[in-house]
Amino acid sequence: MKLTLIGTGYVGLVTGACFAEVGHNVLCVDNNKDKVAQLKAGKIPIFEPGLEDLVKNNVAAGRLAFTDSTAEGVAHGEVIFIAVPTPPQPDGSVDLTYIEAVAREIAQQLQPGQYRVIVDKSTVPVKTGEKVTETINRYSAEGCIFDVVSNPEFLREGCAIADLMQPDRIVIGSRSQRATDLMKAIYEPFHAPTYITDINSAELIKHAANSFLALKISYINAVAAICEASGANVDEVADGMGADKRIGRAFLNAGLGYGGSCFPKDIKAFIHIADELGTPFHLLKEVEKINAGQLDRFLQKIKNKLWVLKNKTFGVLGLAFKGDTDDVRSSVAIELCRRLLAEGASLRVTDPQALEKAQTELGHDPRITYCANPEEVFDRVEAVILATEWKQFRNLPWKQLKDKMIAPLIFDGRNLLDHHSLREMGYDYTGIGRP
Repeated sequence: MKLTLIGTGYVGLVTGACFAEVGHNVLCVDNNKDKVAQLKAGKIPIFEPGLEDLVKNNVAAGRLAFTDSTAEGVAHGEVIFIAVPTPPQPDGSVDLTYIEAVAREIAQQLQPGQYRVIVDKSTVPVKTGEKVTETINRYSAEGCIFDVVSNPEFLREGCAIADLMQPDRIVIGSRSQRATDLMKAIYEPFHAPTYITDINSAELIKHAANSFLALKISYINAVAAICEASGANVDEVADGMGADKRIGRAFLNAGLGYGGSCFPKDIKAFIHIADELGTPFHLLKEVEKINAGQLDRFLQKIKNKLWVLKNKTFGVLGLAFKGDTDDVRSSVAIELCRRLLAEGASLRVTDPQALEKAQTELGHDPRITYCANPEEVFDRVEAVILATEWKQFRNLPWKQLKDKMIAPLIFDGRNLLDHHSLREMGYDYTGIGRP
């Protein structure tokens, strides 16, 4: 099928490449001419494992192309996916400016008698589909035929291609059988369970799912605090809990808390949506509070060991908000660096993919040394902090690196490392919820 993706950010680019991989003819549209030129030249603006090869292979096969023309996109695709940013506003609500602008542009390019399905792929508040329908009706010519569908994405950065190619489920919110049949045909090659709902329910599914995952993270972090107070081990508690099929082990990893471009924004948005509907979501407000407190508790652990942080140098392993991505948006690791700098500390930092983007966030403060090699982080530091769960950090030559440090202090903010072996090597190890 001929498909159009409007927006070549994380969701749009990955989705477009995967649609092309299963045989669809995909045109990706972006109003950033420089970005389109880069994509045409084979330069991928984000790091996602496997994405560069996927894009290049499908461009070479003639199934994936890029343009800055919305008119060309509307003419190309019988189904048009909107995958533009939905950033948060100061009050926690979602800024739908980009959604409205794209809906208006699509409306102005629709041709009478030409049927199109307009799909909200971006994460949007419930009832956005109704507003998109109203906007297209308002700005389109008489005789234009279209349907609006909600099709939320459930991609995790770092494993987004696998999430799209082998999805847990496909959610299609639609009030039209014609549109539903087209959406089913698009996703047929993915062989996934498909849930057909009304549009409002589909929009709520995305916010409800992300909020529940954030709840699991905050729950296990709250349990970790109890483990520390009682001498229990949060890893063993999580394993025992997760063995229950009703609970599951995923997202029960104690750490510095959630971050990134989705969870913080989506939780705030869902809280705001609930407040607007007159049904305050007090549980999610507590989830936010626990998450915000995790970094405070972690910094206090560092102070408990080192007393004064001013004029001390810390090594920081990891700057992206999670492993296998270069995304530093709302990264807890970046916020940790800012808090340490505010205390008067100096930093030696590294990340396998996010070093350049981290420099943009943290700036060229003379107290920060950006290290291309993680082993450089250990040079004459008071302590090393593991802030992002990159798997390669597990395999560093920890025994040899200890001698490069002023003191062999490790603060593991992701419980990634083998604390037993590190202690046997002579490290003073502190994790989260671990004795």
